[in-house]
Amino acid sequence: MDPKSFFRRSSVLFLLGSGLAMAACGGGDSAPADTLPAGLDFTVTNVPSLRFDAADYTAPAGEISVGFANEDSVRHSLIIAQDGTKIPNFKLVTGKKGDAVVGTIKLDAGVYQLLCDVPGHQNMKATLTVS
Repeated sequence: MDPKSFFRRSSVLFLLGSGLAMAACGGGDSAPADTLPAGLDFTVTNVPSLRFDAADYTAPAGEISVGFANEDSVRHSLIIAQDGTKIPNFKLVTGKKGDAVVGTIKLDAGVYQLLCDVPGHQNMKATLTVS
């Protein structure tokens, strides 16, 4: 193979590889967030500074649909407790910014605590009033 052909082929491969690499990089926050469905009983959103978007939430008694969205850059969880005791079989987890998940839980009327049980996130708490 003569040097001109080699140079031409190498250049084409380099440009092709560069284009693919740039396409793979994408633009950081341009991906749309996971979408929560309409009609949820309530939604909790993690916001920067290790907190939920509200201090108080309300929901109707019975089977409750819960949305959990993450606008923060770190992993979060959502558990529900009453009188300091975690309600079993309910935990929602978001791993990265833009994640959103839905869960259901049956709750009687009462006052509950919403908590993030990720280590170091003990200040992430809110009140849920179910009536």
